Amino acid sequence: MTADAVQTLRVVEEPTSPRKALRLGFNTRVSFNSGPGGAERGLRDAIALFKAAERLGYQSGWAYQRHFDNYLSSPLPFFAAAGQHTERITLGSAVIPMRYQDPILLAEGAGTTDLLIGGRLNLALSSGRAGFEAIFGHDKVDARAEGQRRLARFLQGIEGQTLHVVDDSDQAHIELGTELKVTPHSEGLRGRIWYGSGHIASAEGAAAQRLRLITGTILHSVEPDLTFGEYQARLIAAYRAAWPGPEDAPPVAVAASVLPATTPELAEKYAAYDVQRQTEGPAASKPEGALNQTIRPSALGGMLVSPVFRGDPDAVTEAILADPGIAAADELVLFLPPAFGLEENVRVLTDMAETVGPALGWEPAE
Repeated sequence: MTADAVQTLRVVEEPTSPRKALRLGFNTRVSFNSGPGGAERGLRDAIALFKAAERLGYQSGWAYQRHFDNYLSSPLPFFAAAGQHTERITLGSAVIPMRYQDPILLAEGAGTTDLLIGGRLNLALSSGRAGFEAIFGHDKVDARAEGQRRLARFLQGIEGQTLHVVDDSDQAHIELGTELKVTPHSEGLRGRIWYGSGHIASAEGAAAQRLRLITGTILHSVEPDLTFGEYQARLIAAYRAAWPGPEDAPPVAVAASVLPATTPELAEKYAAYDVQRQTEGPAASKPEGALNQTIRPSALGGMLVSPVFRGDPDAVTEAILADPGIAAADELVLFLPPAFGLEENVRVLTDMAETVGPALGWEPAE
């Protein structure tokens, strides 16, 4: 981004409080402990969490995809199952790394899942973190470029575009001239594809592709003088400015660690998590048996970790209202600590819905 572009973003007027139509969601990693029955119990607890969130009036529930660890690795079958136990809440991935996906198989699975759950699927995609290219069989290519190539092919699939026309060279025993498209096709799914952005350039790229925008709790800034919330607000402003129109950009969602403490015991627990989060970053809060993550010093440059909004509900509300990143968004997605169990997560969602949420202008879904 040029210096002139950065200067333009600095003068964009930013709201100072969340919009009245603020939506609330949550993001879970669907974590589980190692050992017999641990994975099954974790998956069933996650379905129970989505059911509880729907009863509380949350508009959205999101799940993170993580390979080779004690977290959800295959979101689509999980959403298909959770959708049979819920009726209204939207079910979304945040995020699926496209560099490891077969775009056509993902398009087929997404269409199937969306139809099964009544058009409530929201998929947030990204290029994804590096590290598993060799395992997935494409370690000789540029990972980001490959992620974007697969994303473009996936979008063609869910849009119902013709992917191939059968000709003489094909051996599929299908009539010549047949147009091959992804089936089943779910009308409207293309408008519910998001991009998980961590920096301004990727947000502008998402706008150019007419993808919705969601930001996580880790951002990568080239402007070291900005706080997490300030950079997040810049990112959202850049996305909206880059939206090709003619209509306005769609609603933007941001993830944040929000832990309103309604008892002294909870205040102590949330303070301990805050310390861990600020010292260990993405490696903080792991279920029993999860992989130990190491972060190379070279990977820390420009990394911003979101603050943890914790403590007395009134203080949490005040801090959120003063945060420019959340103020710029339309939907607040609560990032639930990965090591928390079902009871702890339901407590967070309940306390948020009963204390902080209404003070932010949120109203539970009917």
